[in-house]
Amino acid sequence: MLKKRLIGVVTVKNGWAVQSFGYRKYLPLGKPECLVENFDRWGADEILVQVIDRSLTERGPDFELLEKLGRLGLGTPLIYGGGIRSVEDGMKVIQSGADRLIVDALLHDDLSVVNSLGVRLGKQAIIASLPMSIGADGLELYNYRTKSKSHISEALTNVIEQGLISEILLTDWKNEGYPVSFDKTLVELFPFQKIPLITFGGISNVKQMKTLFARSNIAAVAVGNFLNYREHSIQEFKDTMASATLRSPSYATENSLQADV
Repeated sequence: MLKKRLIGVVTVKNGWAVQSFGYRKYLPLGKPECLVENFDRWGADEILVQVIDRSLTERGPDFELLEKLGRLGLGTPLIYGGGIRSVEDGMKVIQSGADRLIVDALLHDDLSVVNSLGVRLGKQAIIASLPMSIGADGLELYNYRTKSKSHISEALTNVIEQGLISEILLTDWKNEGYPVSFDKTLVELFPFQKIPLITFGGISNVKQMKTLFARSNIAAVAVGNFLNYREHSIQEFKDTMASATLRSPSYATENSLQADV
């Protein structure tokens, strides 16, 4: 059985890591490379860096940040999202040190680029970001640039069903940043039950994680705000949830790092 993962999320806006609340309010946390380094040292299974203002301002990927992260010598796989507009952008992000890409704006703007990236890099490298909420007519996909909601299009459905995307980041965007608030109904109503899901938004305690991990189609839980404040938060989550399906905690402390020098 494949082990399920705990992903640490670093949200970046205007060059700074921020604590995000429902895609509306942002509080500064510090330098993103410091948070990434902490997640690497504390034992996250993957690290997702989402730069949320690059597509909005059409500036392309943040290669300066990727260069800083590359100098850290990370041992944890890195997922990058933000500003990817073309196959060339995606390829350069991978060449700059990211292990996988997460795409959002491209799902609205140009699905042919998503297809081409899947062909060039392999589907294991591509994650689709779908911020969802529940409206009067069922699930709605949120476009953070236009602040509009719509149903998942037939074209996007075709891309997902063609198998060129490895996983979907299913975000409860309304509850993002608020403790114990993830709406599991999003998972229950989600139309693509055979593709692995990464759940994100309002996940802050072990009980929630256990409920989500019990579903066979959930491959990972992503947590941002609630992992950033205590050094041992990831270890505590993993120790409490110790089971055959969750990767065991593996991490370095400041003392152990110094002892290895």
